[in-house]
Amino acid sequence: MSGPRFASDSGMNRTASTFRRPSRLSALLLCATLGLMTAGRAAGAIEPVSSVRHAAEQFVQGQMPPGEQGVVVQAGRLDSRLRLARCGGPLEAALLSGARLAANMSIEVGCRVGADWTIYVPVSIESRIHVWALRRPESAGARLTTADLLPETRLVSGVAAGYVTNLALLGRSTLRHPMPAGAVLHDGDLLAEFMVRQGQQVTLVASIGGIRVRASGVALQDGRYGALIRVRNPTSKKIIQGTVAGSDVVDVAP
Repeated sequence: MSGPRFASDSGMNRTASTFRRPSRLSALLLCATLGLMTAGRAAGAIEPVSSVRHAAEQFVQGQMPPGEQGVVVQAGRLDSRLRLARCGGPLEAALLSGARLAANMSIEVGCRVGADWTIYVPVSIESRIHVWALRRPESAGARLTTADLLPETRLVSGVAAGYVTNLALLGRSTLRHPMPAGAVLHDGDLLAEFMVRQGQQVTLVASIGGIRVRASGVALQDGRYGALIRVRNPTSKKIIQGTVAGSDVVDVAP
């Protein structure tokens, strides 16, 4: 799936605890600025905290890939005692400098019309997705079928990525390691089988303008399904690279 890059599952927790925060000096300057803005202003000139949270959530929602569904974006609670001068225009929101979307992050929300302030809002991303979980414990090397899996809907941290959705992979893969009952199946849990062996005759397939062209070749290395391998064309003697697409089949770029 193309779109914005996200931290991996393993990296999301790190991002949650190490996202960039304003320096102590910046925080002190922010507090001083807020104090000056609050002084002498009527209660009716205060920006609602809910508006600040909404601006952060809307910004993150706008960064989601087109067609992404089931994503839950929630801004963290802000101190209800905050007194921010009401903005004379739309609130501006952005990622912190050098940051990227992750399961947990800070979003910079500020006002530049009629007032000048900036605040950092914690935001979390979760995804409600359909996954496949193991009905029973399975050992390394096991070949799974749909009968071994149970469909479930779960709320996971971050944007869904890396979960097994194409069950056709089961027919040409085995489990990479033991897994307990209830474990959700990820792409990394499956080990694709060798579909091509070194020295084996293979069929090279290239798509040119909607036309598929086939030629013979010799594999110069072993290759699992989806792996990039080197192949020699026996006619031209040219060595090219291609992706293992099936038993004895290698897709090559024209």
